[in-house]
Amino acid sequence: MAAAEHNTSAPVVWLLTDGKPGHRNQLKGLGNRLRVLAGASLHWLDATQLSVPIWRALLALPPRIEPGLPSPDLIVAAGSGTHRLLLALRKHKGARTVVLMKPGFPMGWLDGAIVPAHDGVAESNRVLVTEGVLNTVTPLARLTDKPEALVLIGGPSPHFEWDDDVVLGQVHHLIGQYPAWRWTLSGSRRTPKPLLARLQELAGPKISVQDPSDTHELWLAHQLAASRAVWVSPDSMSMVCEAATSGVPTGILQLTPVAGSRVAAGVDRLTQAGRVASWSDHSAVMAGKGLQPTALWEADRAARWVLERGLLRGHAATGSMRKGAKR
Repeated sequence: MAAAEHNTSAPVVWLLTDGKPGHRNQLKGLGNRLRVLAGASLHWLDATQLSVPIWRALLALPPRIEPGLPSPDLIVAAGSGTHRLLLALRKHKGARTVVLMKPGFPMGWLDGAIVPAHDGVAESNRVLVTEGVLNTVTPLARLTDKPEALVLIGGPSPHFEWDDDVVLGQVHHLIGQYPAWRWTLSGSRRTPKPLLARLQELAGPKISVQDPSDTHELWLAHQLAASRAVWVSPDSMSMVCEAATSGVPTGILQLTPVAGSRVAAGVDRLTQAGRVASWSDHSAVMAGKGLQPTALWEADRAARWVLERGLLRGHAATGSMRKGAKR
């Protein structure tokens, strides 16, 4: 039920997950920074393994938790599937509570919320608004000089009109326009199998095609560190934000957004802010131009906000903490 990274003298953080990779990535990004900045001990609880009736959530009555788990100083949840458990735990021995999204319940029931701008929540003393979603990527100290490019391809989603031919056509265009570059192409768990097969046909001396089922946890971080440009399909806000956080010049493949999509609005917001580039600016991406002078590192900013608000035992705003370690 629970997995831990524990130091008995450290402040304790419970991370509530619904098992979805994107939500787990957000929790891990924040947790990693709290561990670096405050020495936090991280403990994972799988909300799918803990049944919480709605009445227990409303009355803040916690379910039976694994014996021996250290009492939390902070409880963080991501994903609507964790909300009942989070609410049931909100009065657990004085622990503070934070949710990583716009909650479906009154904000005042928790101590804080870290919400992406595209969710449309106003910033306040209790709410931190972030550019995109949190992730585990650390901004690179420097970019490689080698002409290496990475293409990350998602799949059908509620946010963009997916078209295999359109995506493949843009990949062909990039490879054809920049033949001196070495390309790494990777699909994801949502990429249609026919498209993965067509990508595999492109493999050659300067083109590597990565089967998404063969990637390990650190594959993306290693690949970003080896890249001078990265292209991402816009259907996954997580992939877009990971690429942008790395500091590698990032371009967005062009797909038609679904009207009213918050994710599409979020990608557009990042484009307008100059964090990523649109398809029409592909020459600027490949030339490394037009980059923001400051890194997009929202997991670090969110962790510092948690500490500055005193949501973790023994920590409050200090000048030295604000300048804390970057790795």
